Amino acid sequence: MKTTIVLDAMGSDQRPLPELEGAVLAANKFDIQVILVGNEHTLTEGLAKVSGEKSRISIAHAPEALEMEDHIREARAKKENSMAVGMNLVKSGKAHAFVTAGNTGMAMYFGIKTFGMIPGVDRPCLVAVFPVEGGKSVIADIGANAEVRPEFLVQFGQMASVYSHLMLNVAEPKVGLIANGEEEGKGNELIKTAGPMMQSAVPNFVGNIEGKELFGGKVDVAITDGFTGNVLLKSVEAVARLILTTLKEELMSSTRTKVGALLAKPAFNKVRKMLDPSEIGSAPLLGLDGLVFIGHGRSDAKAILSAIEQAVNAVESNLLEKLKKSIIPSENQL
Repeated sequence: MKTTIVLDAMGSDQRPLPELEGAVLAANKFDIQVILVGNEHTLTEGLAKVSGEKSRISIAHAPEALEMEDHIREARAKKENSMAVGMNLVKSGKAHAFVTAGNTGMAMYFGIKTFGMIPGVDRPCLVAVFPVEGGKSVIADIGANAEVRPEFLVQFGQMASVYSHLMLNVAEPKVGLIANGEEEGKGNELIKTAGPMMQSAVPNFVGNIEGKELFGGKVDVAITDGFTGNVLLKSVEAVARLILTTLKEELMSSTRTKVGALLAKPAFNKVRKMLDPSEIGSAPLLGLDGLVFIGHGRSDAKAILSAIEQAVNAVESNLLEKLKKSIIPSENQL
């Protein structure tokens, strides 16, 4: 079967237009099938207005859609929502991976309910790719689990290391644990307990790292709880926007700086691309026994295209099977 990606067409803030445009872009760029999930009438009408080749795009009807403000009770009542229908297409073998720009909590809930967990994994983690000095680093968790146990961090390290190897082509990823100091014994009880466990169970574990080591490129993988990771992610995005906005304002402030800006435009564009979240598009929810990718609610067509590309690369790299082989069960699972 040709690589087939299910796209939740009712996920983004501006649904379904970004999903429709992104699906067409992906179907024209890659040799794949895309299944759009949502209200069939709405999607058929919308797709007709998007230019491009659509022969490899199909629609699966889902009469209900989840809202960003929905809680578990509301979600359970919507039994035929686009997330549930889409994930079941993957579960039944009709597709290889699921992509959504919808509610992260609901994606996690339906992901666990539909696929279950990889044997040996207690909780899934969201993984992001950050630009750092000399390249890119993987960070997990960025928001799936606000509270974690030490063994969760061990599992996050094992899975994120595999992701770095397969998706970023890092031969032997170095893994660090985010703490408030490099020295052994720094951090809260979670960090102090998890560190020795990771030392024995996570390949190439280098110990504690601070923010400066992370962005200095000391490690290829950085592990933390979802609360800390989410704050870190949003802070980095905000600082990146501030730097780009301030730089643009200063470069346009006078004739002299405008001339300099013209000369520096190639470098400026390279930096802007490096800091643009839409270049990555989505974060995988690792640990599920199925491939699920979650994009930002503000995703545009470019971000949806990038999200689908992430899913395609994961499928073609056999990510799920290699994740299963990476997990060393903790003592309480043996």
